[in-house]
Amino acid sequence: MTLGDDHESSGGYGGTGQTRTRLPDGPGDGHPGPRRGPARTSSRSLVTIVGVVVLLIAAIAFANRGGDDSAPSSKGRDAPPDTAATAPTGKRPVDSRTAGIPSGYARTEQGAASAAANYAVALGSADMFDKAKRDTVLGVIITPAGLPDFESRLDKAYSPQFNRNIGLNEDGTAPKGYTFVSRTNPIGTRITKSSGDRVTVDVWCGGLLGLTGQNSVSPVTSSWFTITMDLEWADGDWKIVAHSQKDGPAPIPGDDKASSADEMAKAVQEYGGFTYAR
Repeated sequence: MTLGDDHESSGGYGGTGQTRTRLPDGPGDGHPGPRRGPARTSSRSLVTIVGVVVLLIAAIAFANRGGDDSAPSSKGRDAPPDTAATAPTGKRPVDSRTAGIPSGYARTEQGAASAAANYAVALGSADMFDKAKRDTVLGVIITPAGLPDFESRLDKAYSPQFNRNIGLNEDGTAPKGYTFVSRTNPIGTRITKSSGDRVTVDVWCGGLLGLTGQNSVSPVTSSWFTITMDLEWADGDWKIVAHSQKDGPAPIPGDDKASSADEMAKAVQEYGGFTYAR
């Protein structure tokens, strides 16, 4: 019986002997029992408590389900999430790497989104300031046809003059006594276009860039930006065909106290990054 049914029954028979017969409130001695109002309130409170307990049990069961593939599902492993685009699914993260970069993504939109998130991390790493390391990164994430153009354009962007401007040595290394910080942290992804083996993904990111050190002229600062990647399925994985970046969306800065240069350097050395996969 629903709460609506209970309310209707009480209203239809209130004040008669039938009330005690259908929904007895008293000890059954023939005298009228308590008023129906408190009983309804108690009933609703009980239903509320039971509902909360059921939700808690369901939440605990769901949280403990991760990593258990024994229970069959009516949906395939590559099925899209039921809620938001960044909701987790049962698909396991990629477990292979090429030159330290996660690889071996599923040939799905979900796989493309995961690839874009990890490629954003690679493109925003300190390795991009070193010519040899940068070429290695590009060789993993860029389509073979587009690789020469990417290498040429980024060689011009990461010039010796650019490195000097941000406080690095001309070869992209940090001066003695300093720690160089360059990290990109994906916040979320969204698919903006998908057609066969071509997918366009936006990756919203927060970034850190700068030099830690007592006399650094380029202290570590944070930024917010969105990277757009056109991906193509090539050589058995998702590869970047085109890449662009724009500022934001950026939240209002909080009132956090800035850490010292030593604290920042220690944090960067002690805290590793993540492999992004959904």
